[in-house]
Amino acid sequence: MKLSIGIVGLPNVGKSTLFKILTKNEVNIANYPFCTIDPNVGVVSVPDERLDQLAKMSKSAKIIPAIVEFYDIAGLVKGANKGEGLGNQFLTHIRETDAIVMVLRVFKNEEIIHVENSVDPIRDMEIINTELALKDLESVEKLYKKAEGESKIGGTPAQKQAIKDFEAVKKIKSVLEAGQNLNTPEFAEALENEKVAALNLLSGKKQIYLLNGKLEDVSEELKKKIAERLARSSFSEGGGGYVIMDLSIATDIPELVKKAYEVLGLISFFTTGEDETRAWTIKKNSKASQAAGAIHTDFEKKFIRAEVVNWQKLLEAHSASSGQAGWSAAKQKGWMRLEGKDYIVQDGDVMEIRHG
Repeated sequence: MKLSIGIVGLPNVGKSTLFKILTKNEVNIANYPFCTIDPNVGVVSVPDERLDQLAKMSKSAKIIPAIVEFYDIAGLVKGANKGEGLGNQFLTHIRETDAIVMVLRVFKNEEIIHVENSVDPIRDMEIINTELALKDLESVEKLYKKAEGESKIGGTPAQKQAIKDFEAVKKIKSVLEAGQNLNTPEFAEALENEKVAALNLLSGKKQIYLLNGKLEDVSEELKKKIAERLARSSFSEGGGGYVIMDLSIATDIPELVKKAYEVLGLISFFTTGEDETRAWTIKKNSKASQAAGAIHTDFEKKFIRAEVVNWQKLLEAHSASSGQAGWSAAKQKGWMRLEGKDYIVQDGDVMEIRHG
């Protein structure tokens, strides 16, 4: 699966600087609002030292890491949902993303203009979440009218489902109108409704807060506000929180990518051989047959079994085998296991899929 993340924030908070660090691409960075007027899309490899070690063991010709797509759009401002600024025009570009990185400025620098004329990350966070919710409300209101009409068409087999759809849309609409957090367990069922899910609601996406500045710039009040929001969230377990980073001096940010994997509940498994060593991204608690499907859809359908060994055990077997191939050595030591389709894949598993 391909992981994609949208970058949002007010103008001049460090969004484009973040994008530049992530992708090592030159983008237009300037000290005025709305500098980014088109979405910048960059593909970033996921840093993983395990890949290099496995590739060295297998003498692989190629190393293929997992990747993340980052979408950087123009800065949002208060009133974006009504057409203020340029960010509103590009929110559709991040509807398909899996998560959102919200960049909040905590650094103080009078030479860099703040669109709200002061540095207040709590206020900025509320502005962005409000604008995302109001943008979502536009989509929900359109669906509401259609779903309401369909729920009133009697005598059809589909009416029962249409009534359920309308109830889900109505619930989401009321939540957005009340300014409540959409990501809470009580609204999970409504969000999973097929009609609602198809909207890819921005305020329903998982969030990572990137606090741009130094550790001492981050107030306890801000930490508390983020914690309160995530405590009510349906993805608060292991997910969310924030990353503190001074983007003015940062050169790489694997911590952010790792946080994204944590928030989204993703893990990596590996395949390795002379041709290539490759990382595959799957959801935590995926079965072996589903992992096989990440390699090729036919592999899931025709799955027979998987040969599985932990990456560290594979390397250990190789180093202790006096030159014997790691996979064979792991088999001899009994560390390689044969697993069926219902085996729950673990982060760091090295797998060889057998299929029909």
